[in-house]
Amino acid sequence: MELNRESALVLLHQYVKNEKMIAHCLASEAVMRGLARKLGRDEEKWGLAGLLHDLDVETTNAEASVHGTQTEVLLKDYNVDPEILDAIRMHNEYSSGKERSTEFQYALAAGETITGLIFATTYVYPDKKLASVKPKSVVKRMKEKMFAASVKRENILECEKIGIPIDEFAAIAIDAMLPSAEAMGL
Repeated sequence: MELNRESALVLLHQYVKNEKMIAHCLASEAVMRGLARKLGRDEEKWGLAGLLHDLDVETTNAEASVHGTQTEVLLKDYNVDPEILDAIRMHNEYSSGKERSTEFQYALAAGETITGLIFATTYVYPDKKLASVKPKSVVKRMKEKMFAASVKRENILECEKIGIPIDEFAAIAIDAMLPSAEAMGL
């Protein structure tokens, strides 16, 4: 069976019940599409990787030693591009046992991680609206280690490995997420 955005959304809702995690996946999809546009890559392919990167998060109880590896099993009945499966597997460096090495891997790791920092930054704004968040605020929060302490800054900085400075990366991510802000509760 062919995997497209519509079938991917059905799968996401089948395997992920936590609404905040679904919002994170939608945000990750948006950021990956924005990065694909910027880098001249396949927007559908990169978007699917963002949307499905945490498909196994609840079935693995987010256990770092296996999270990311089970998505391939969940997608066995679908015709999924091997590069998508590889990027999903490699977004969690703990379970993969390897270091990321490709543009797609770096993009997914950085793209999905910056969403957490953007969500947290949005929540401290008085109106709690993504439209109010400025890229410089997100970059400033990067330097505050106690702010959204679980967000791995080193993953976000992998944007530099794909040739995008952090200031520009934050702007791309926010701009990409804005059209879906309401669906993400932002």
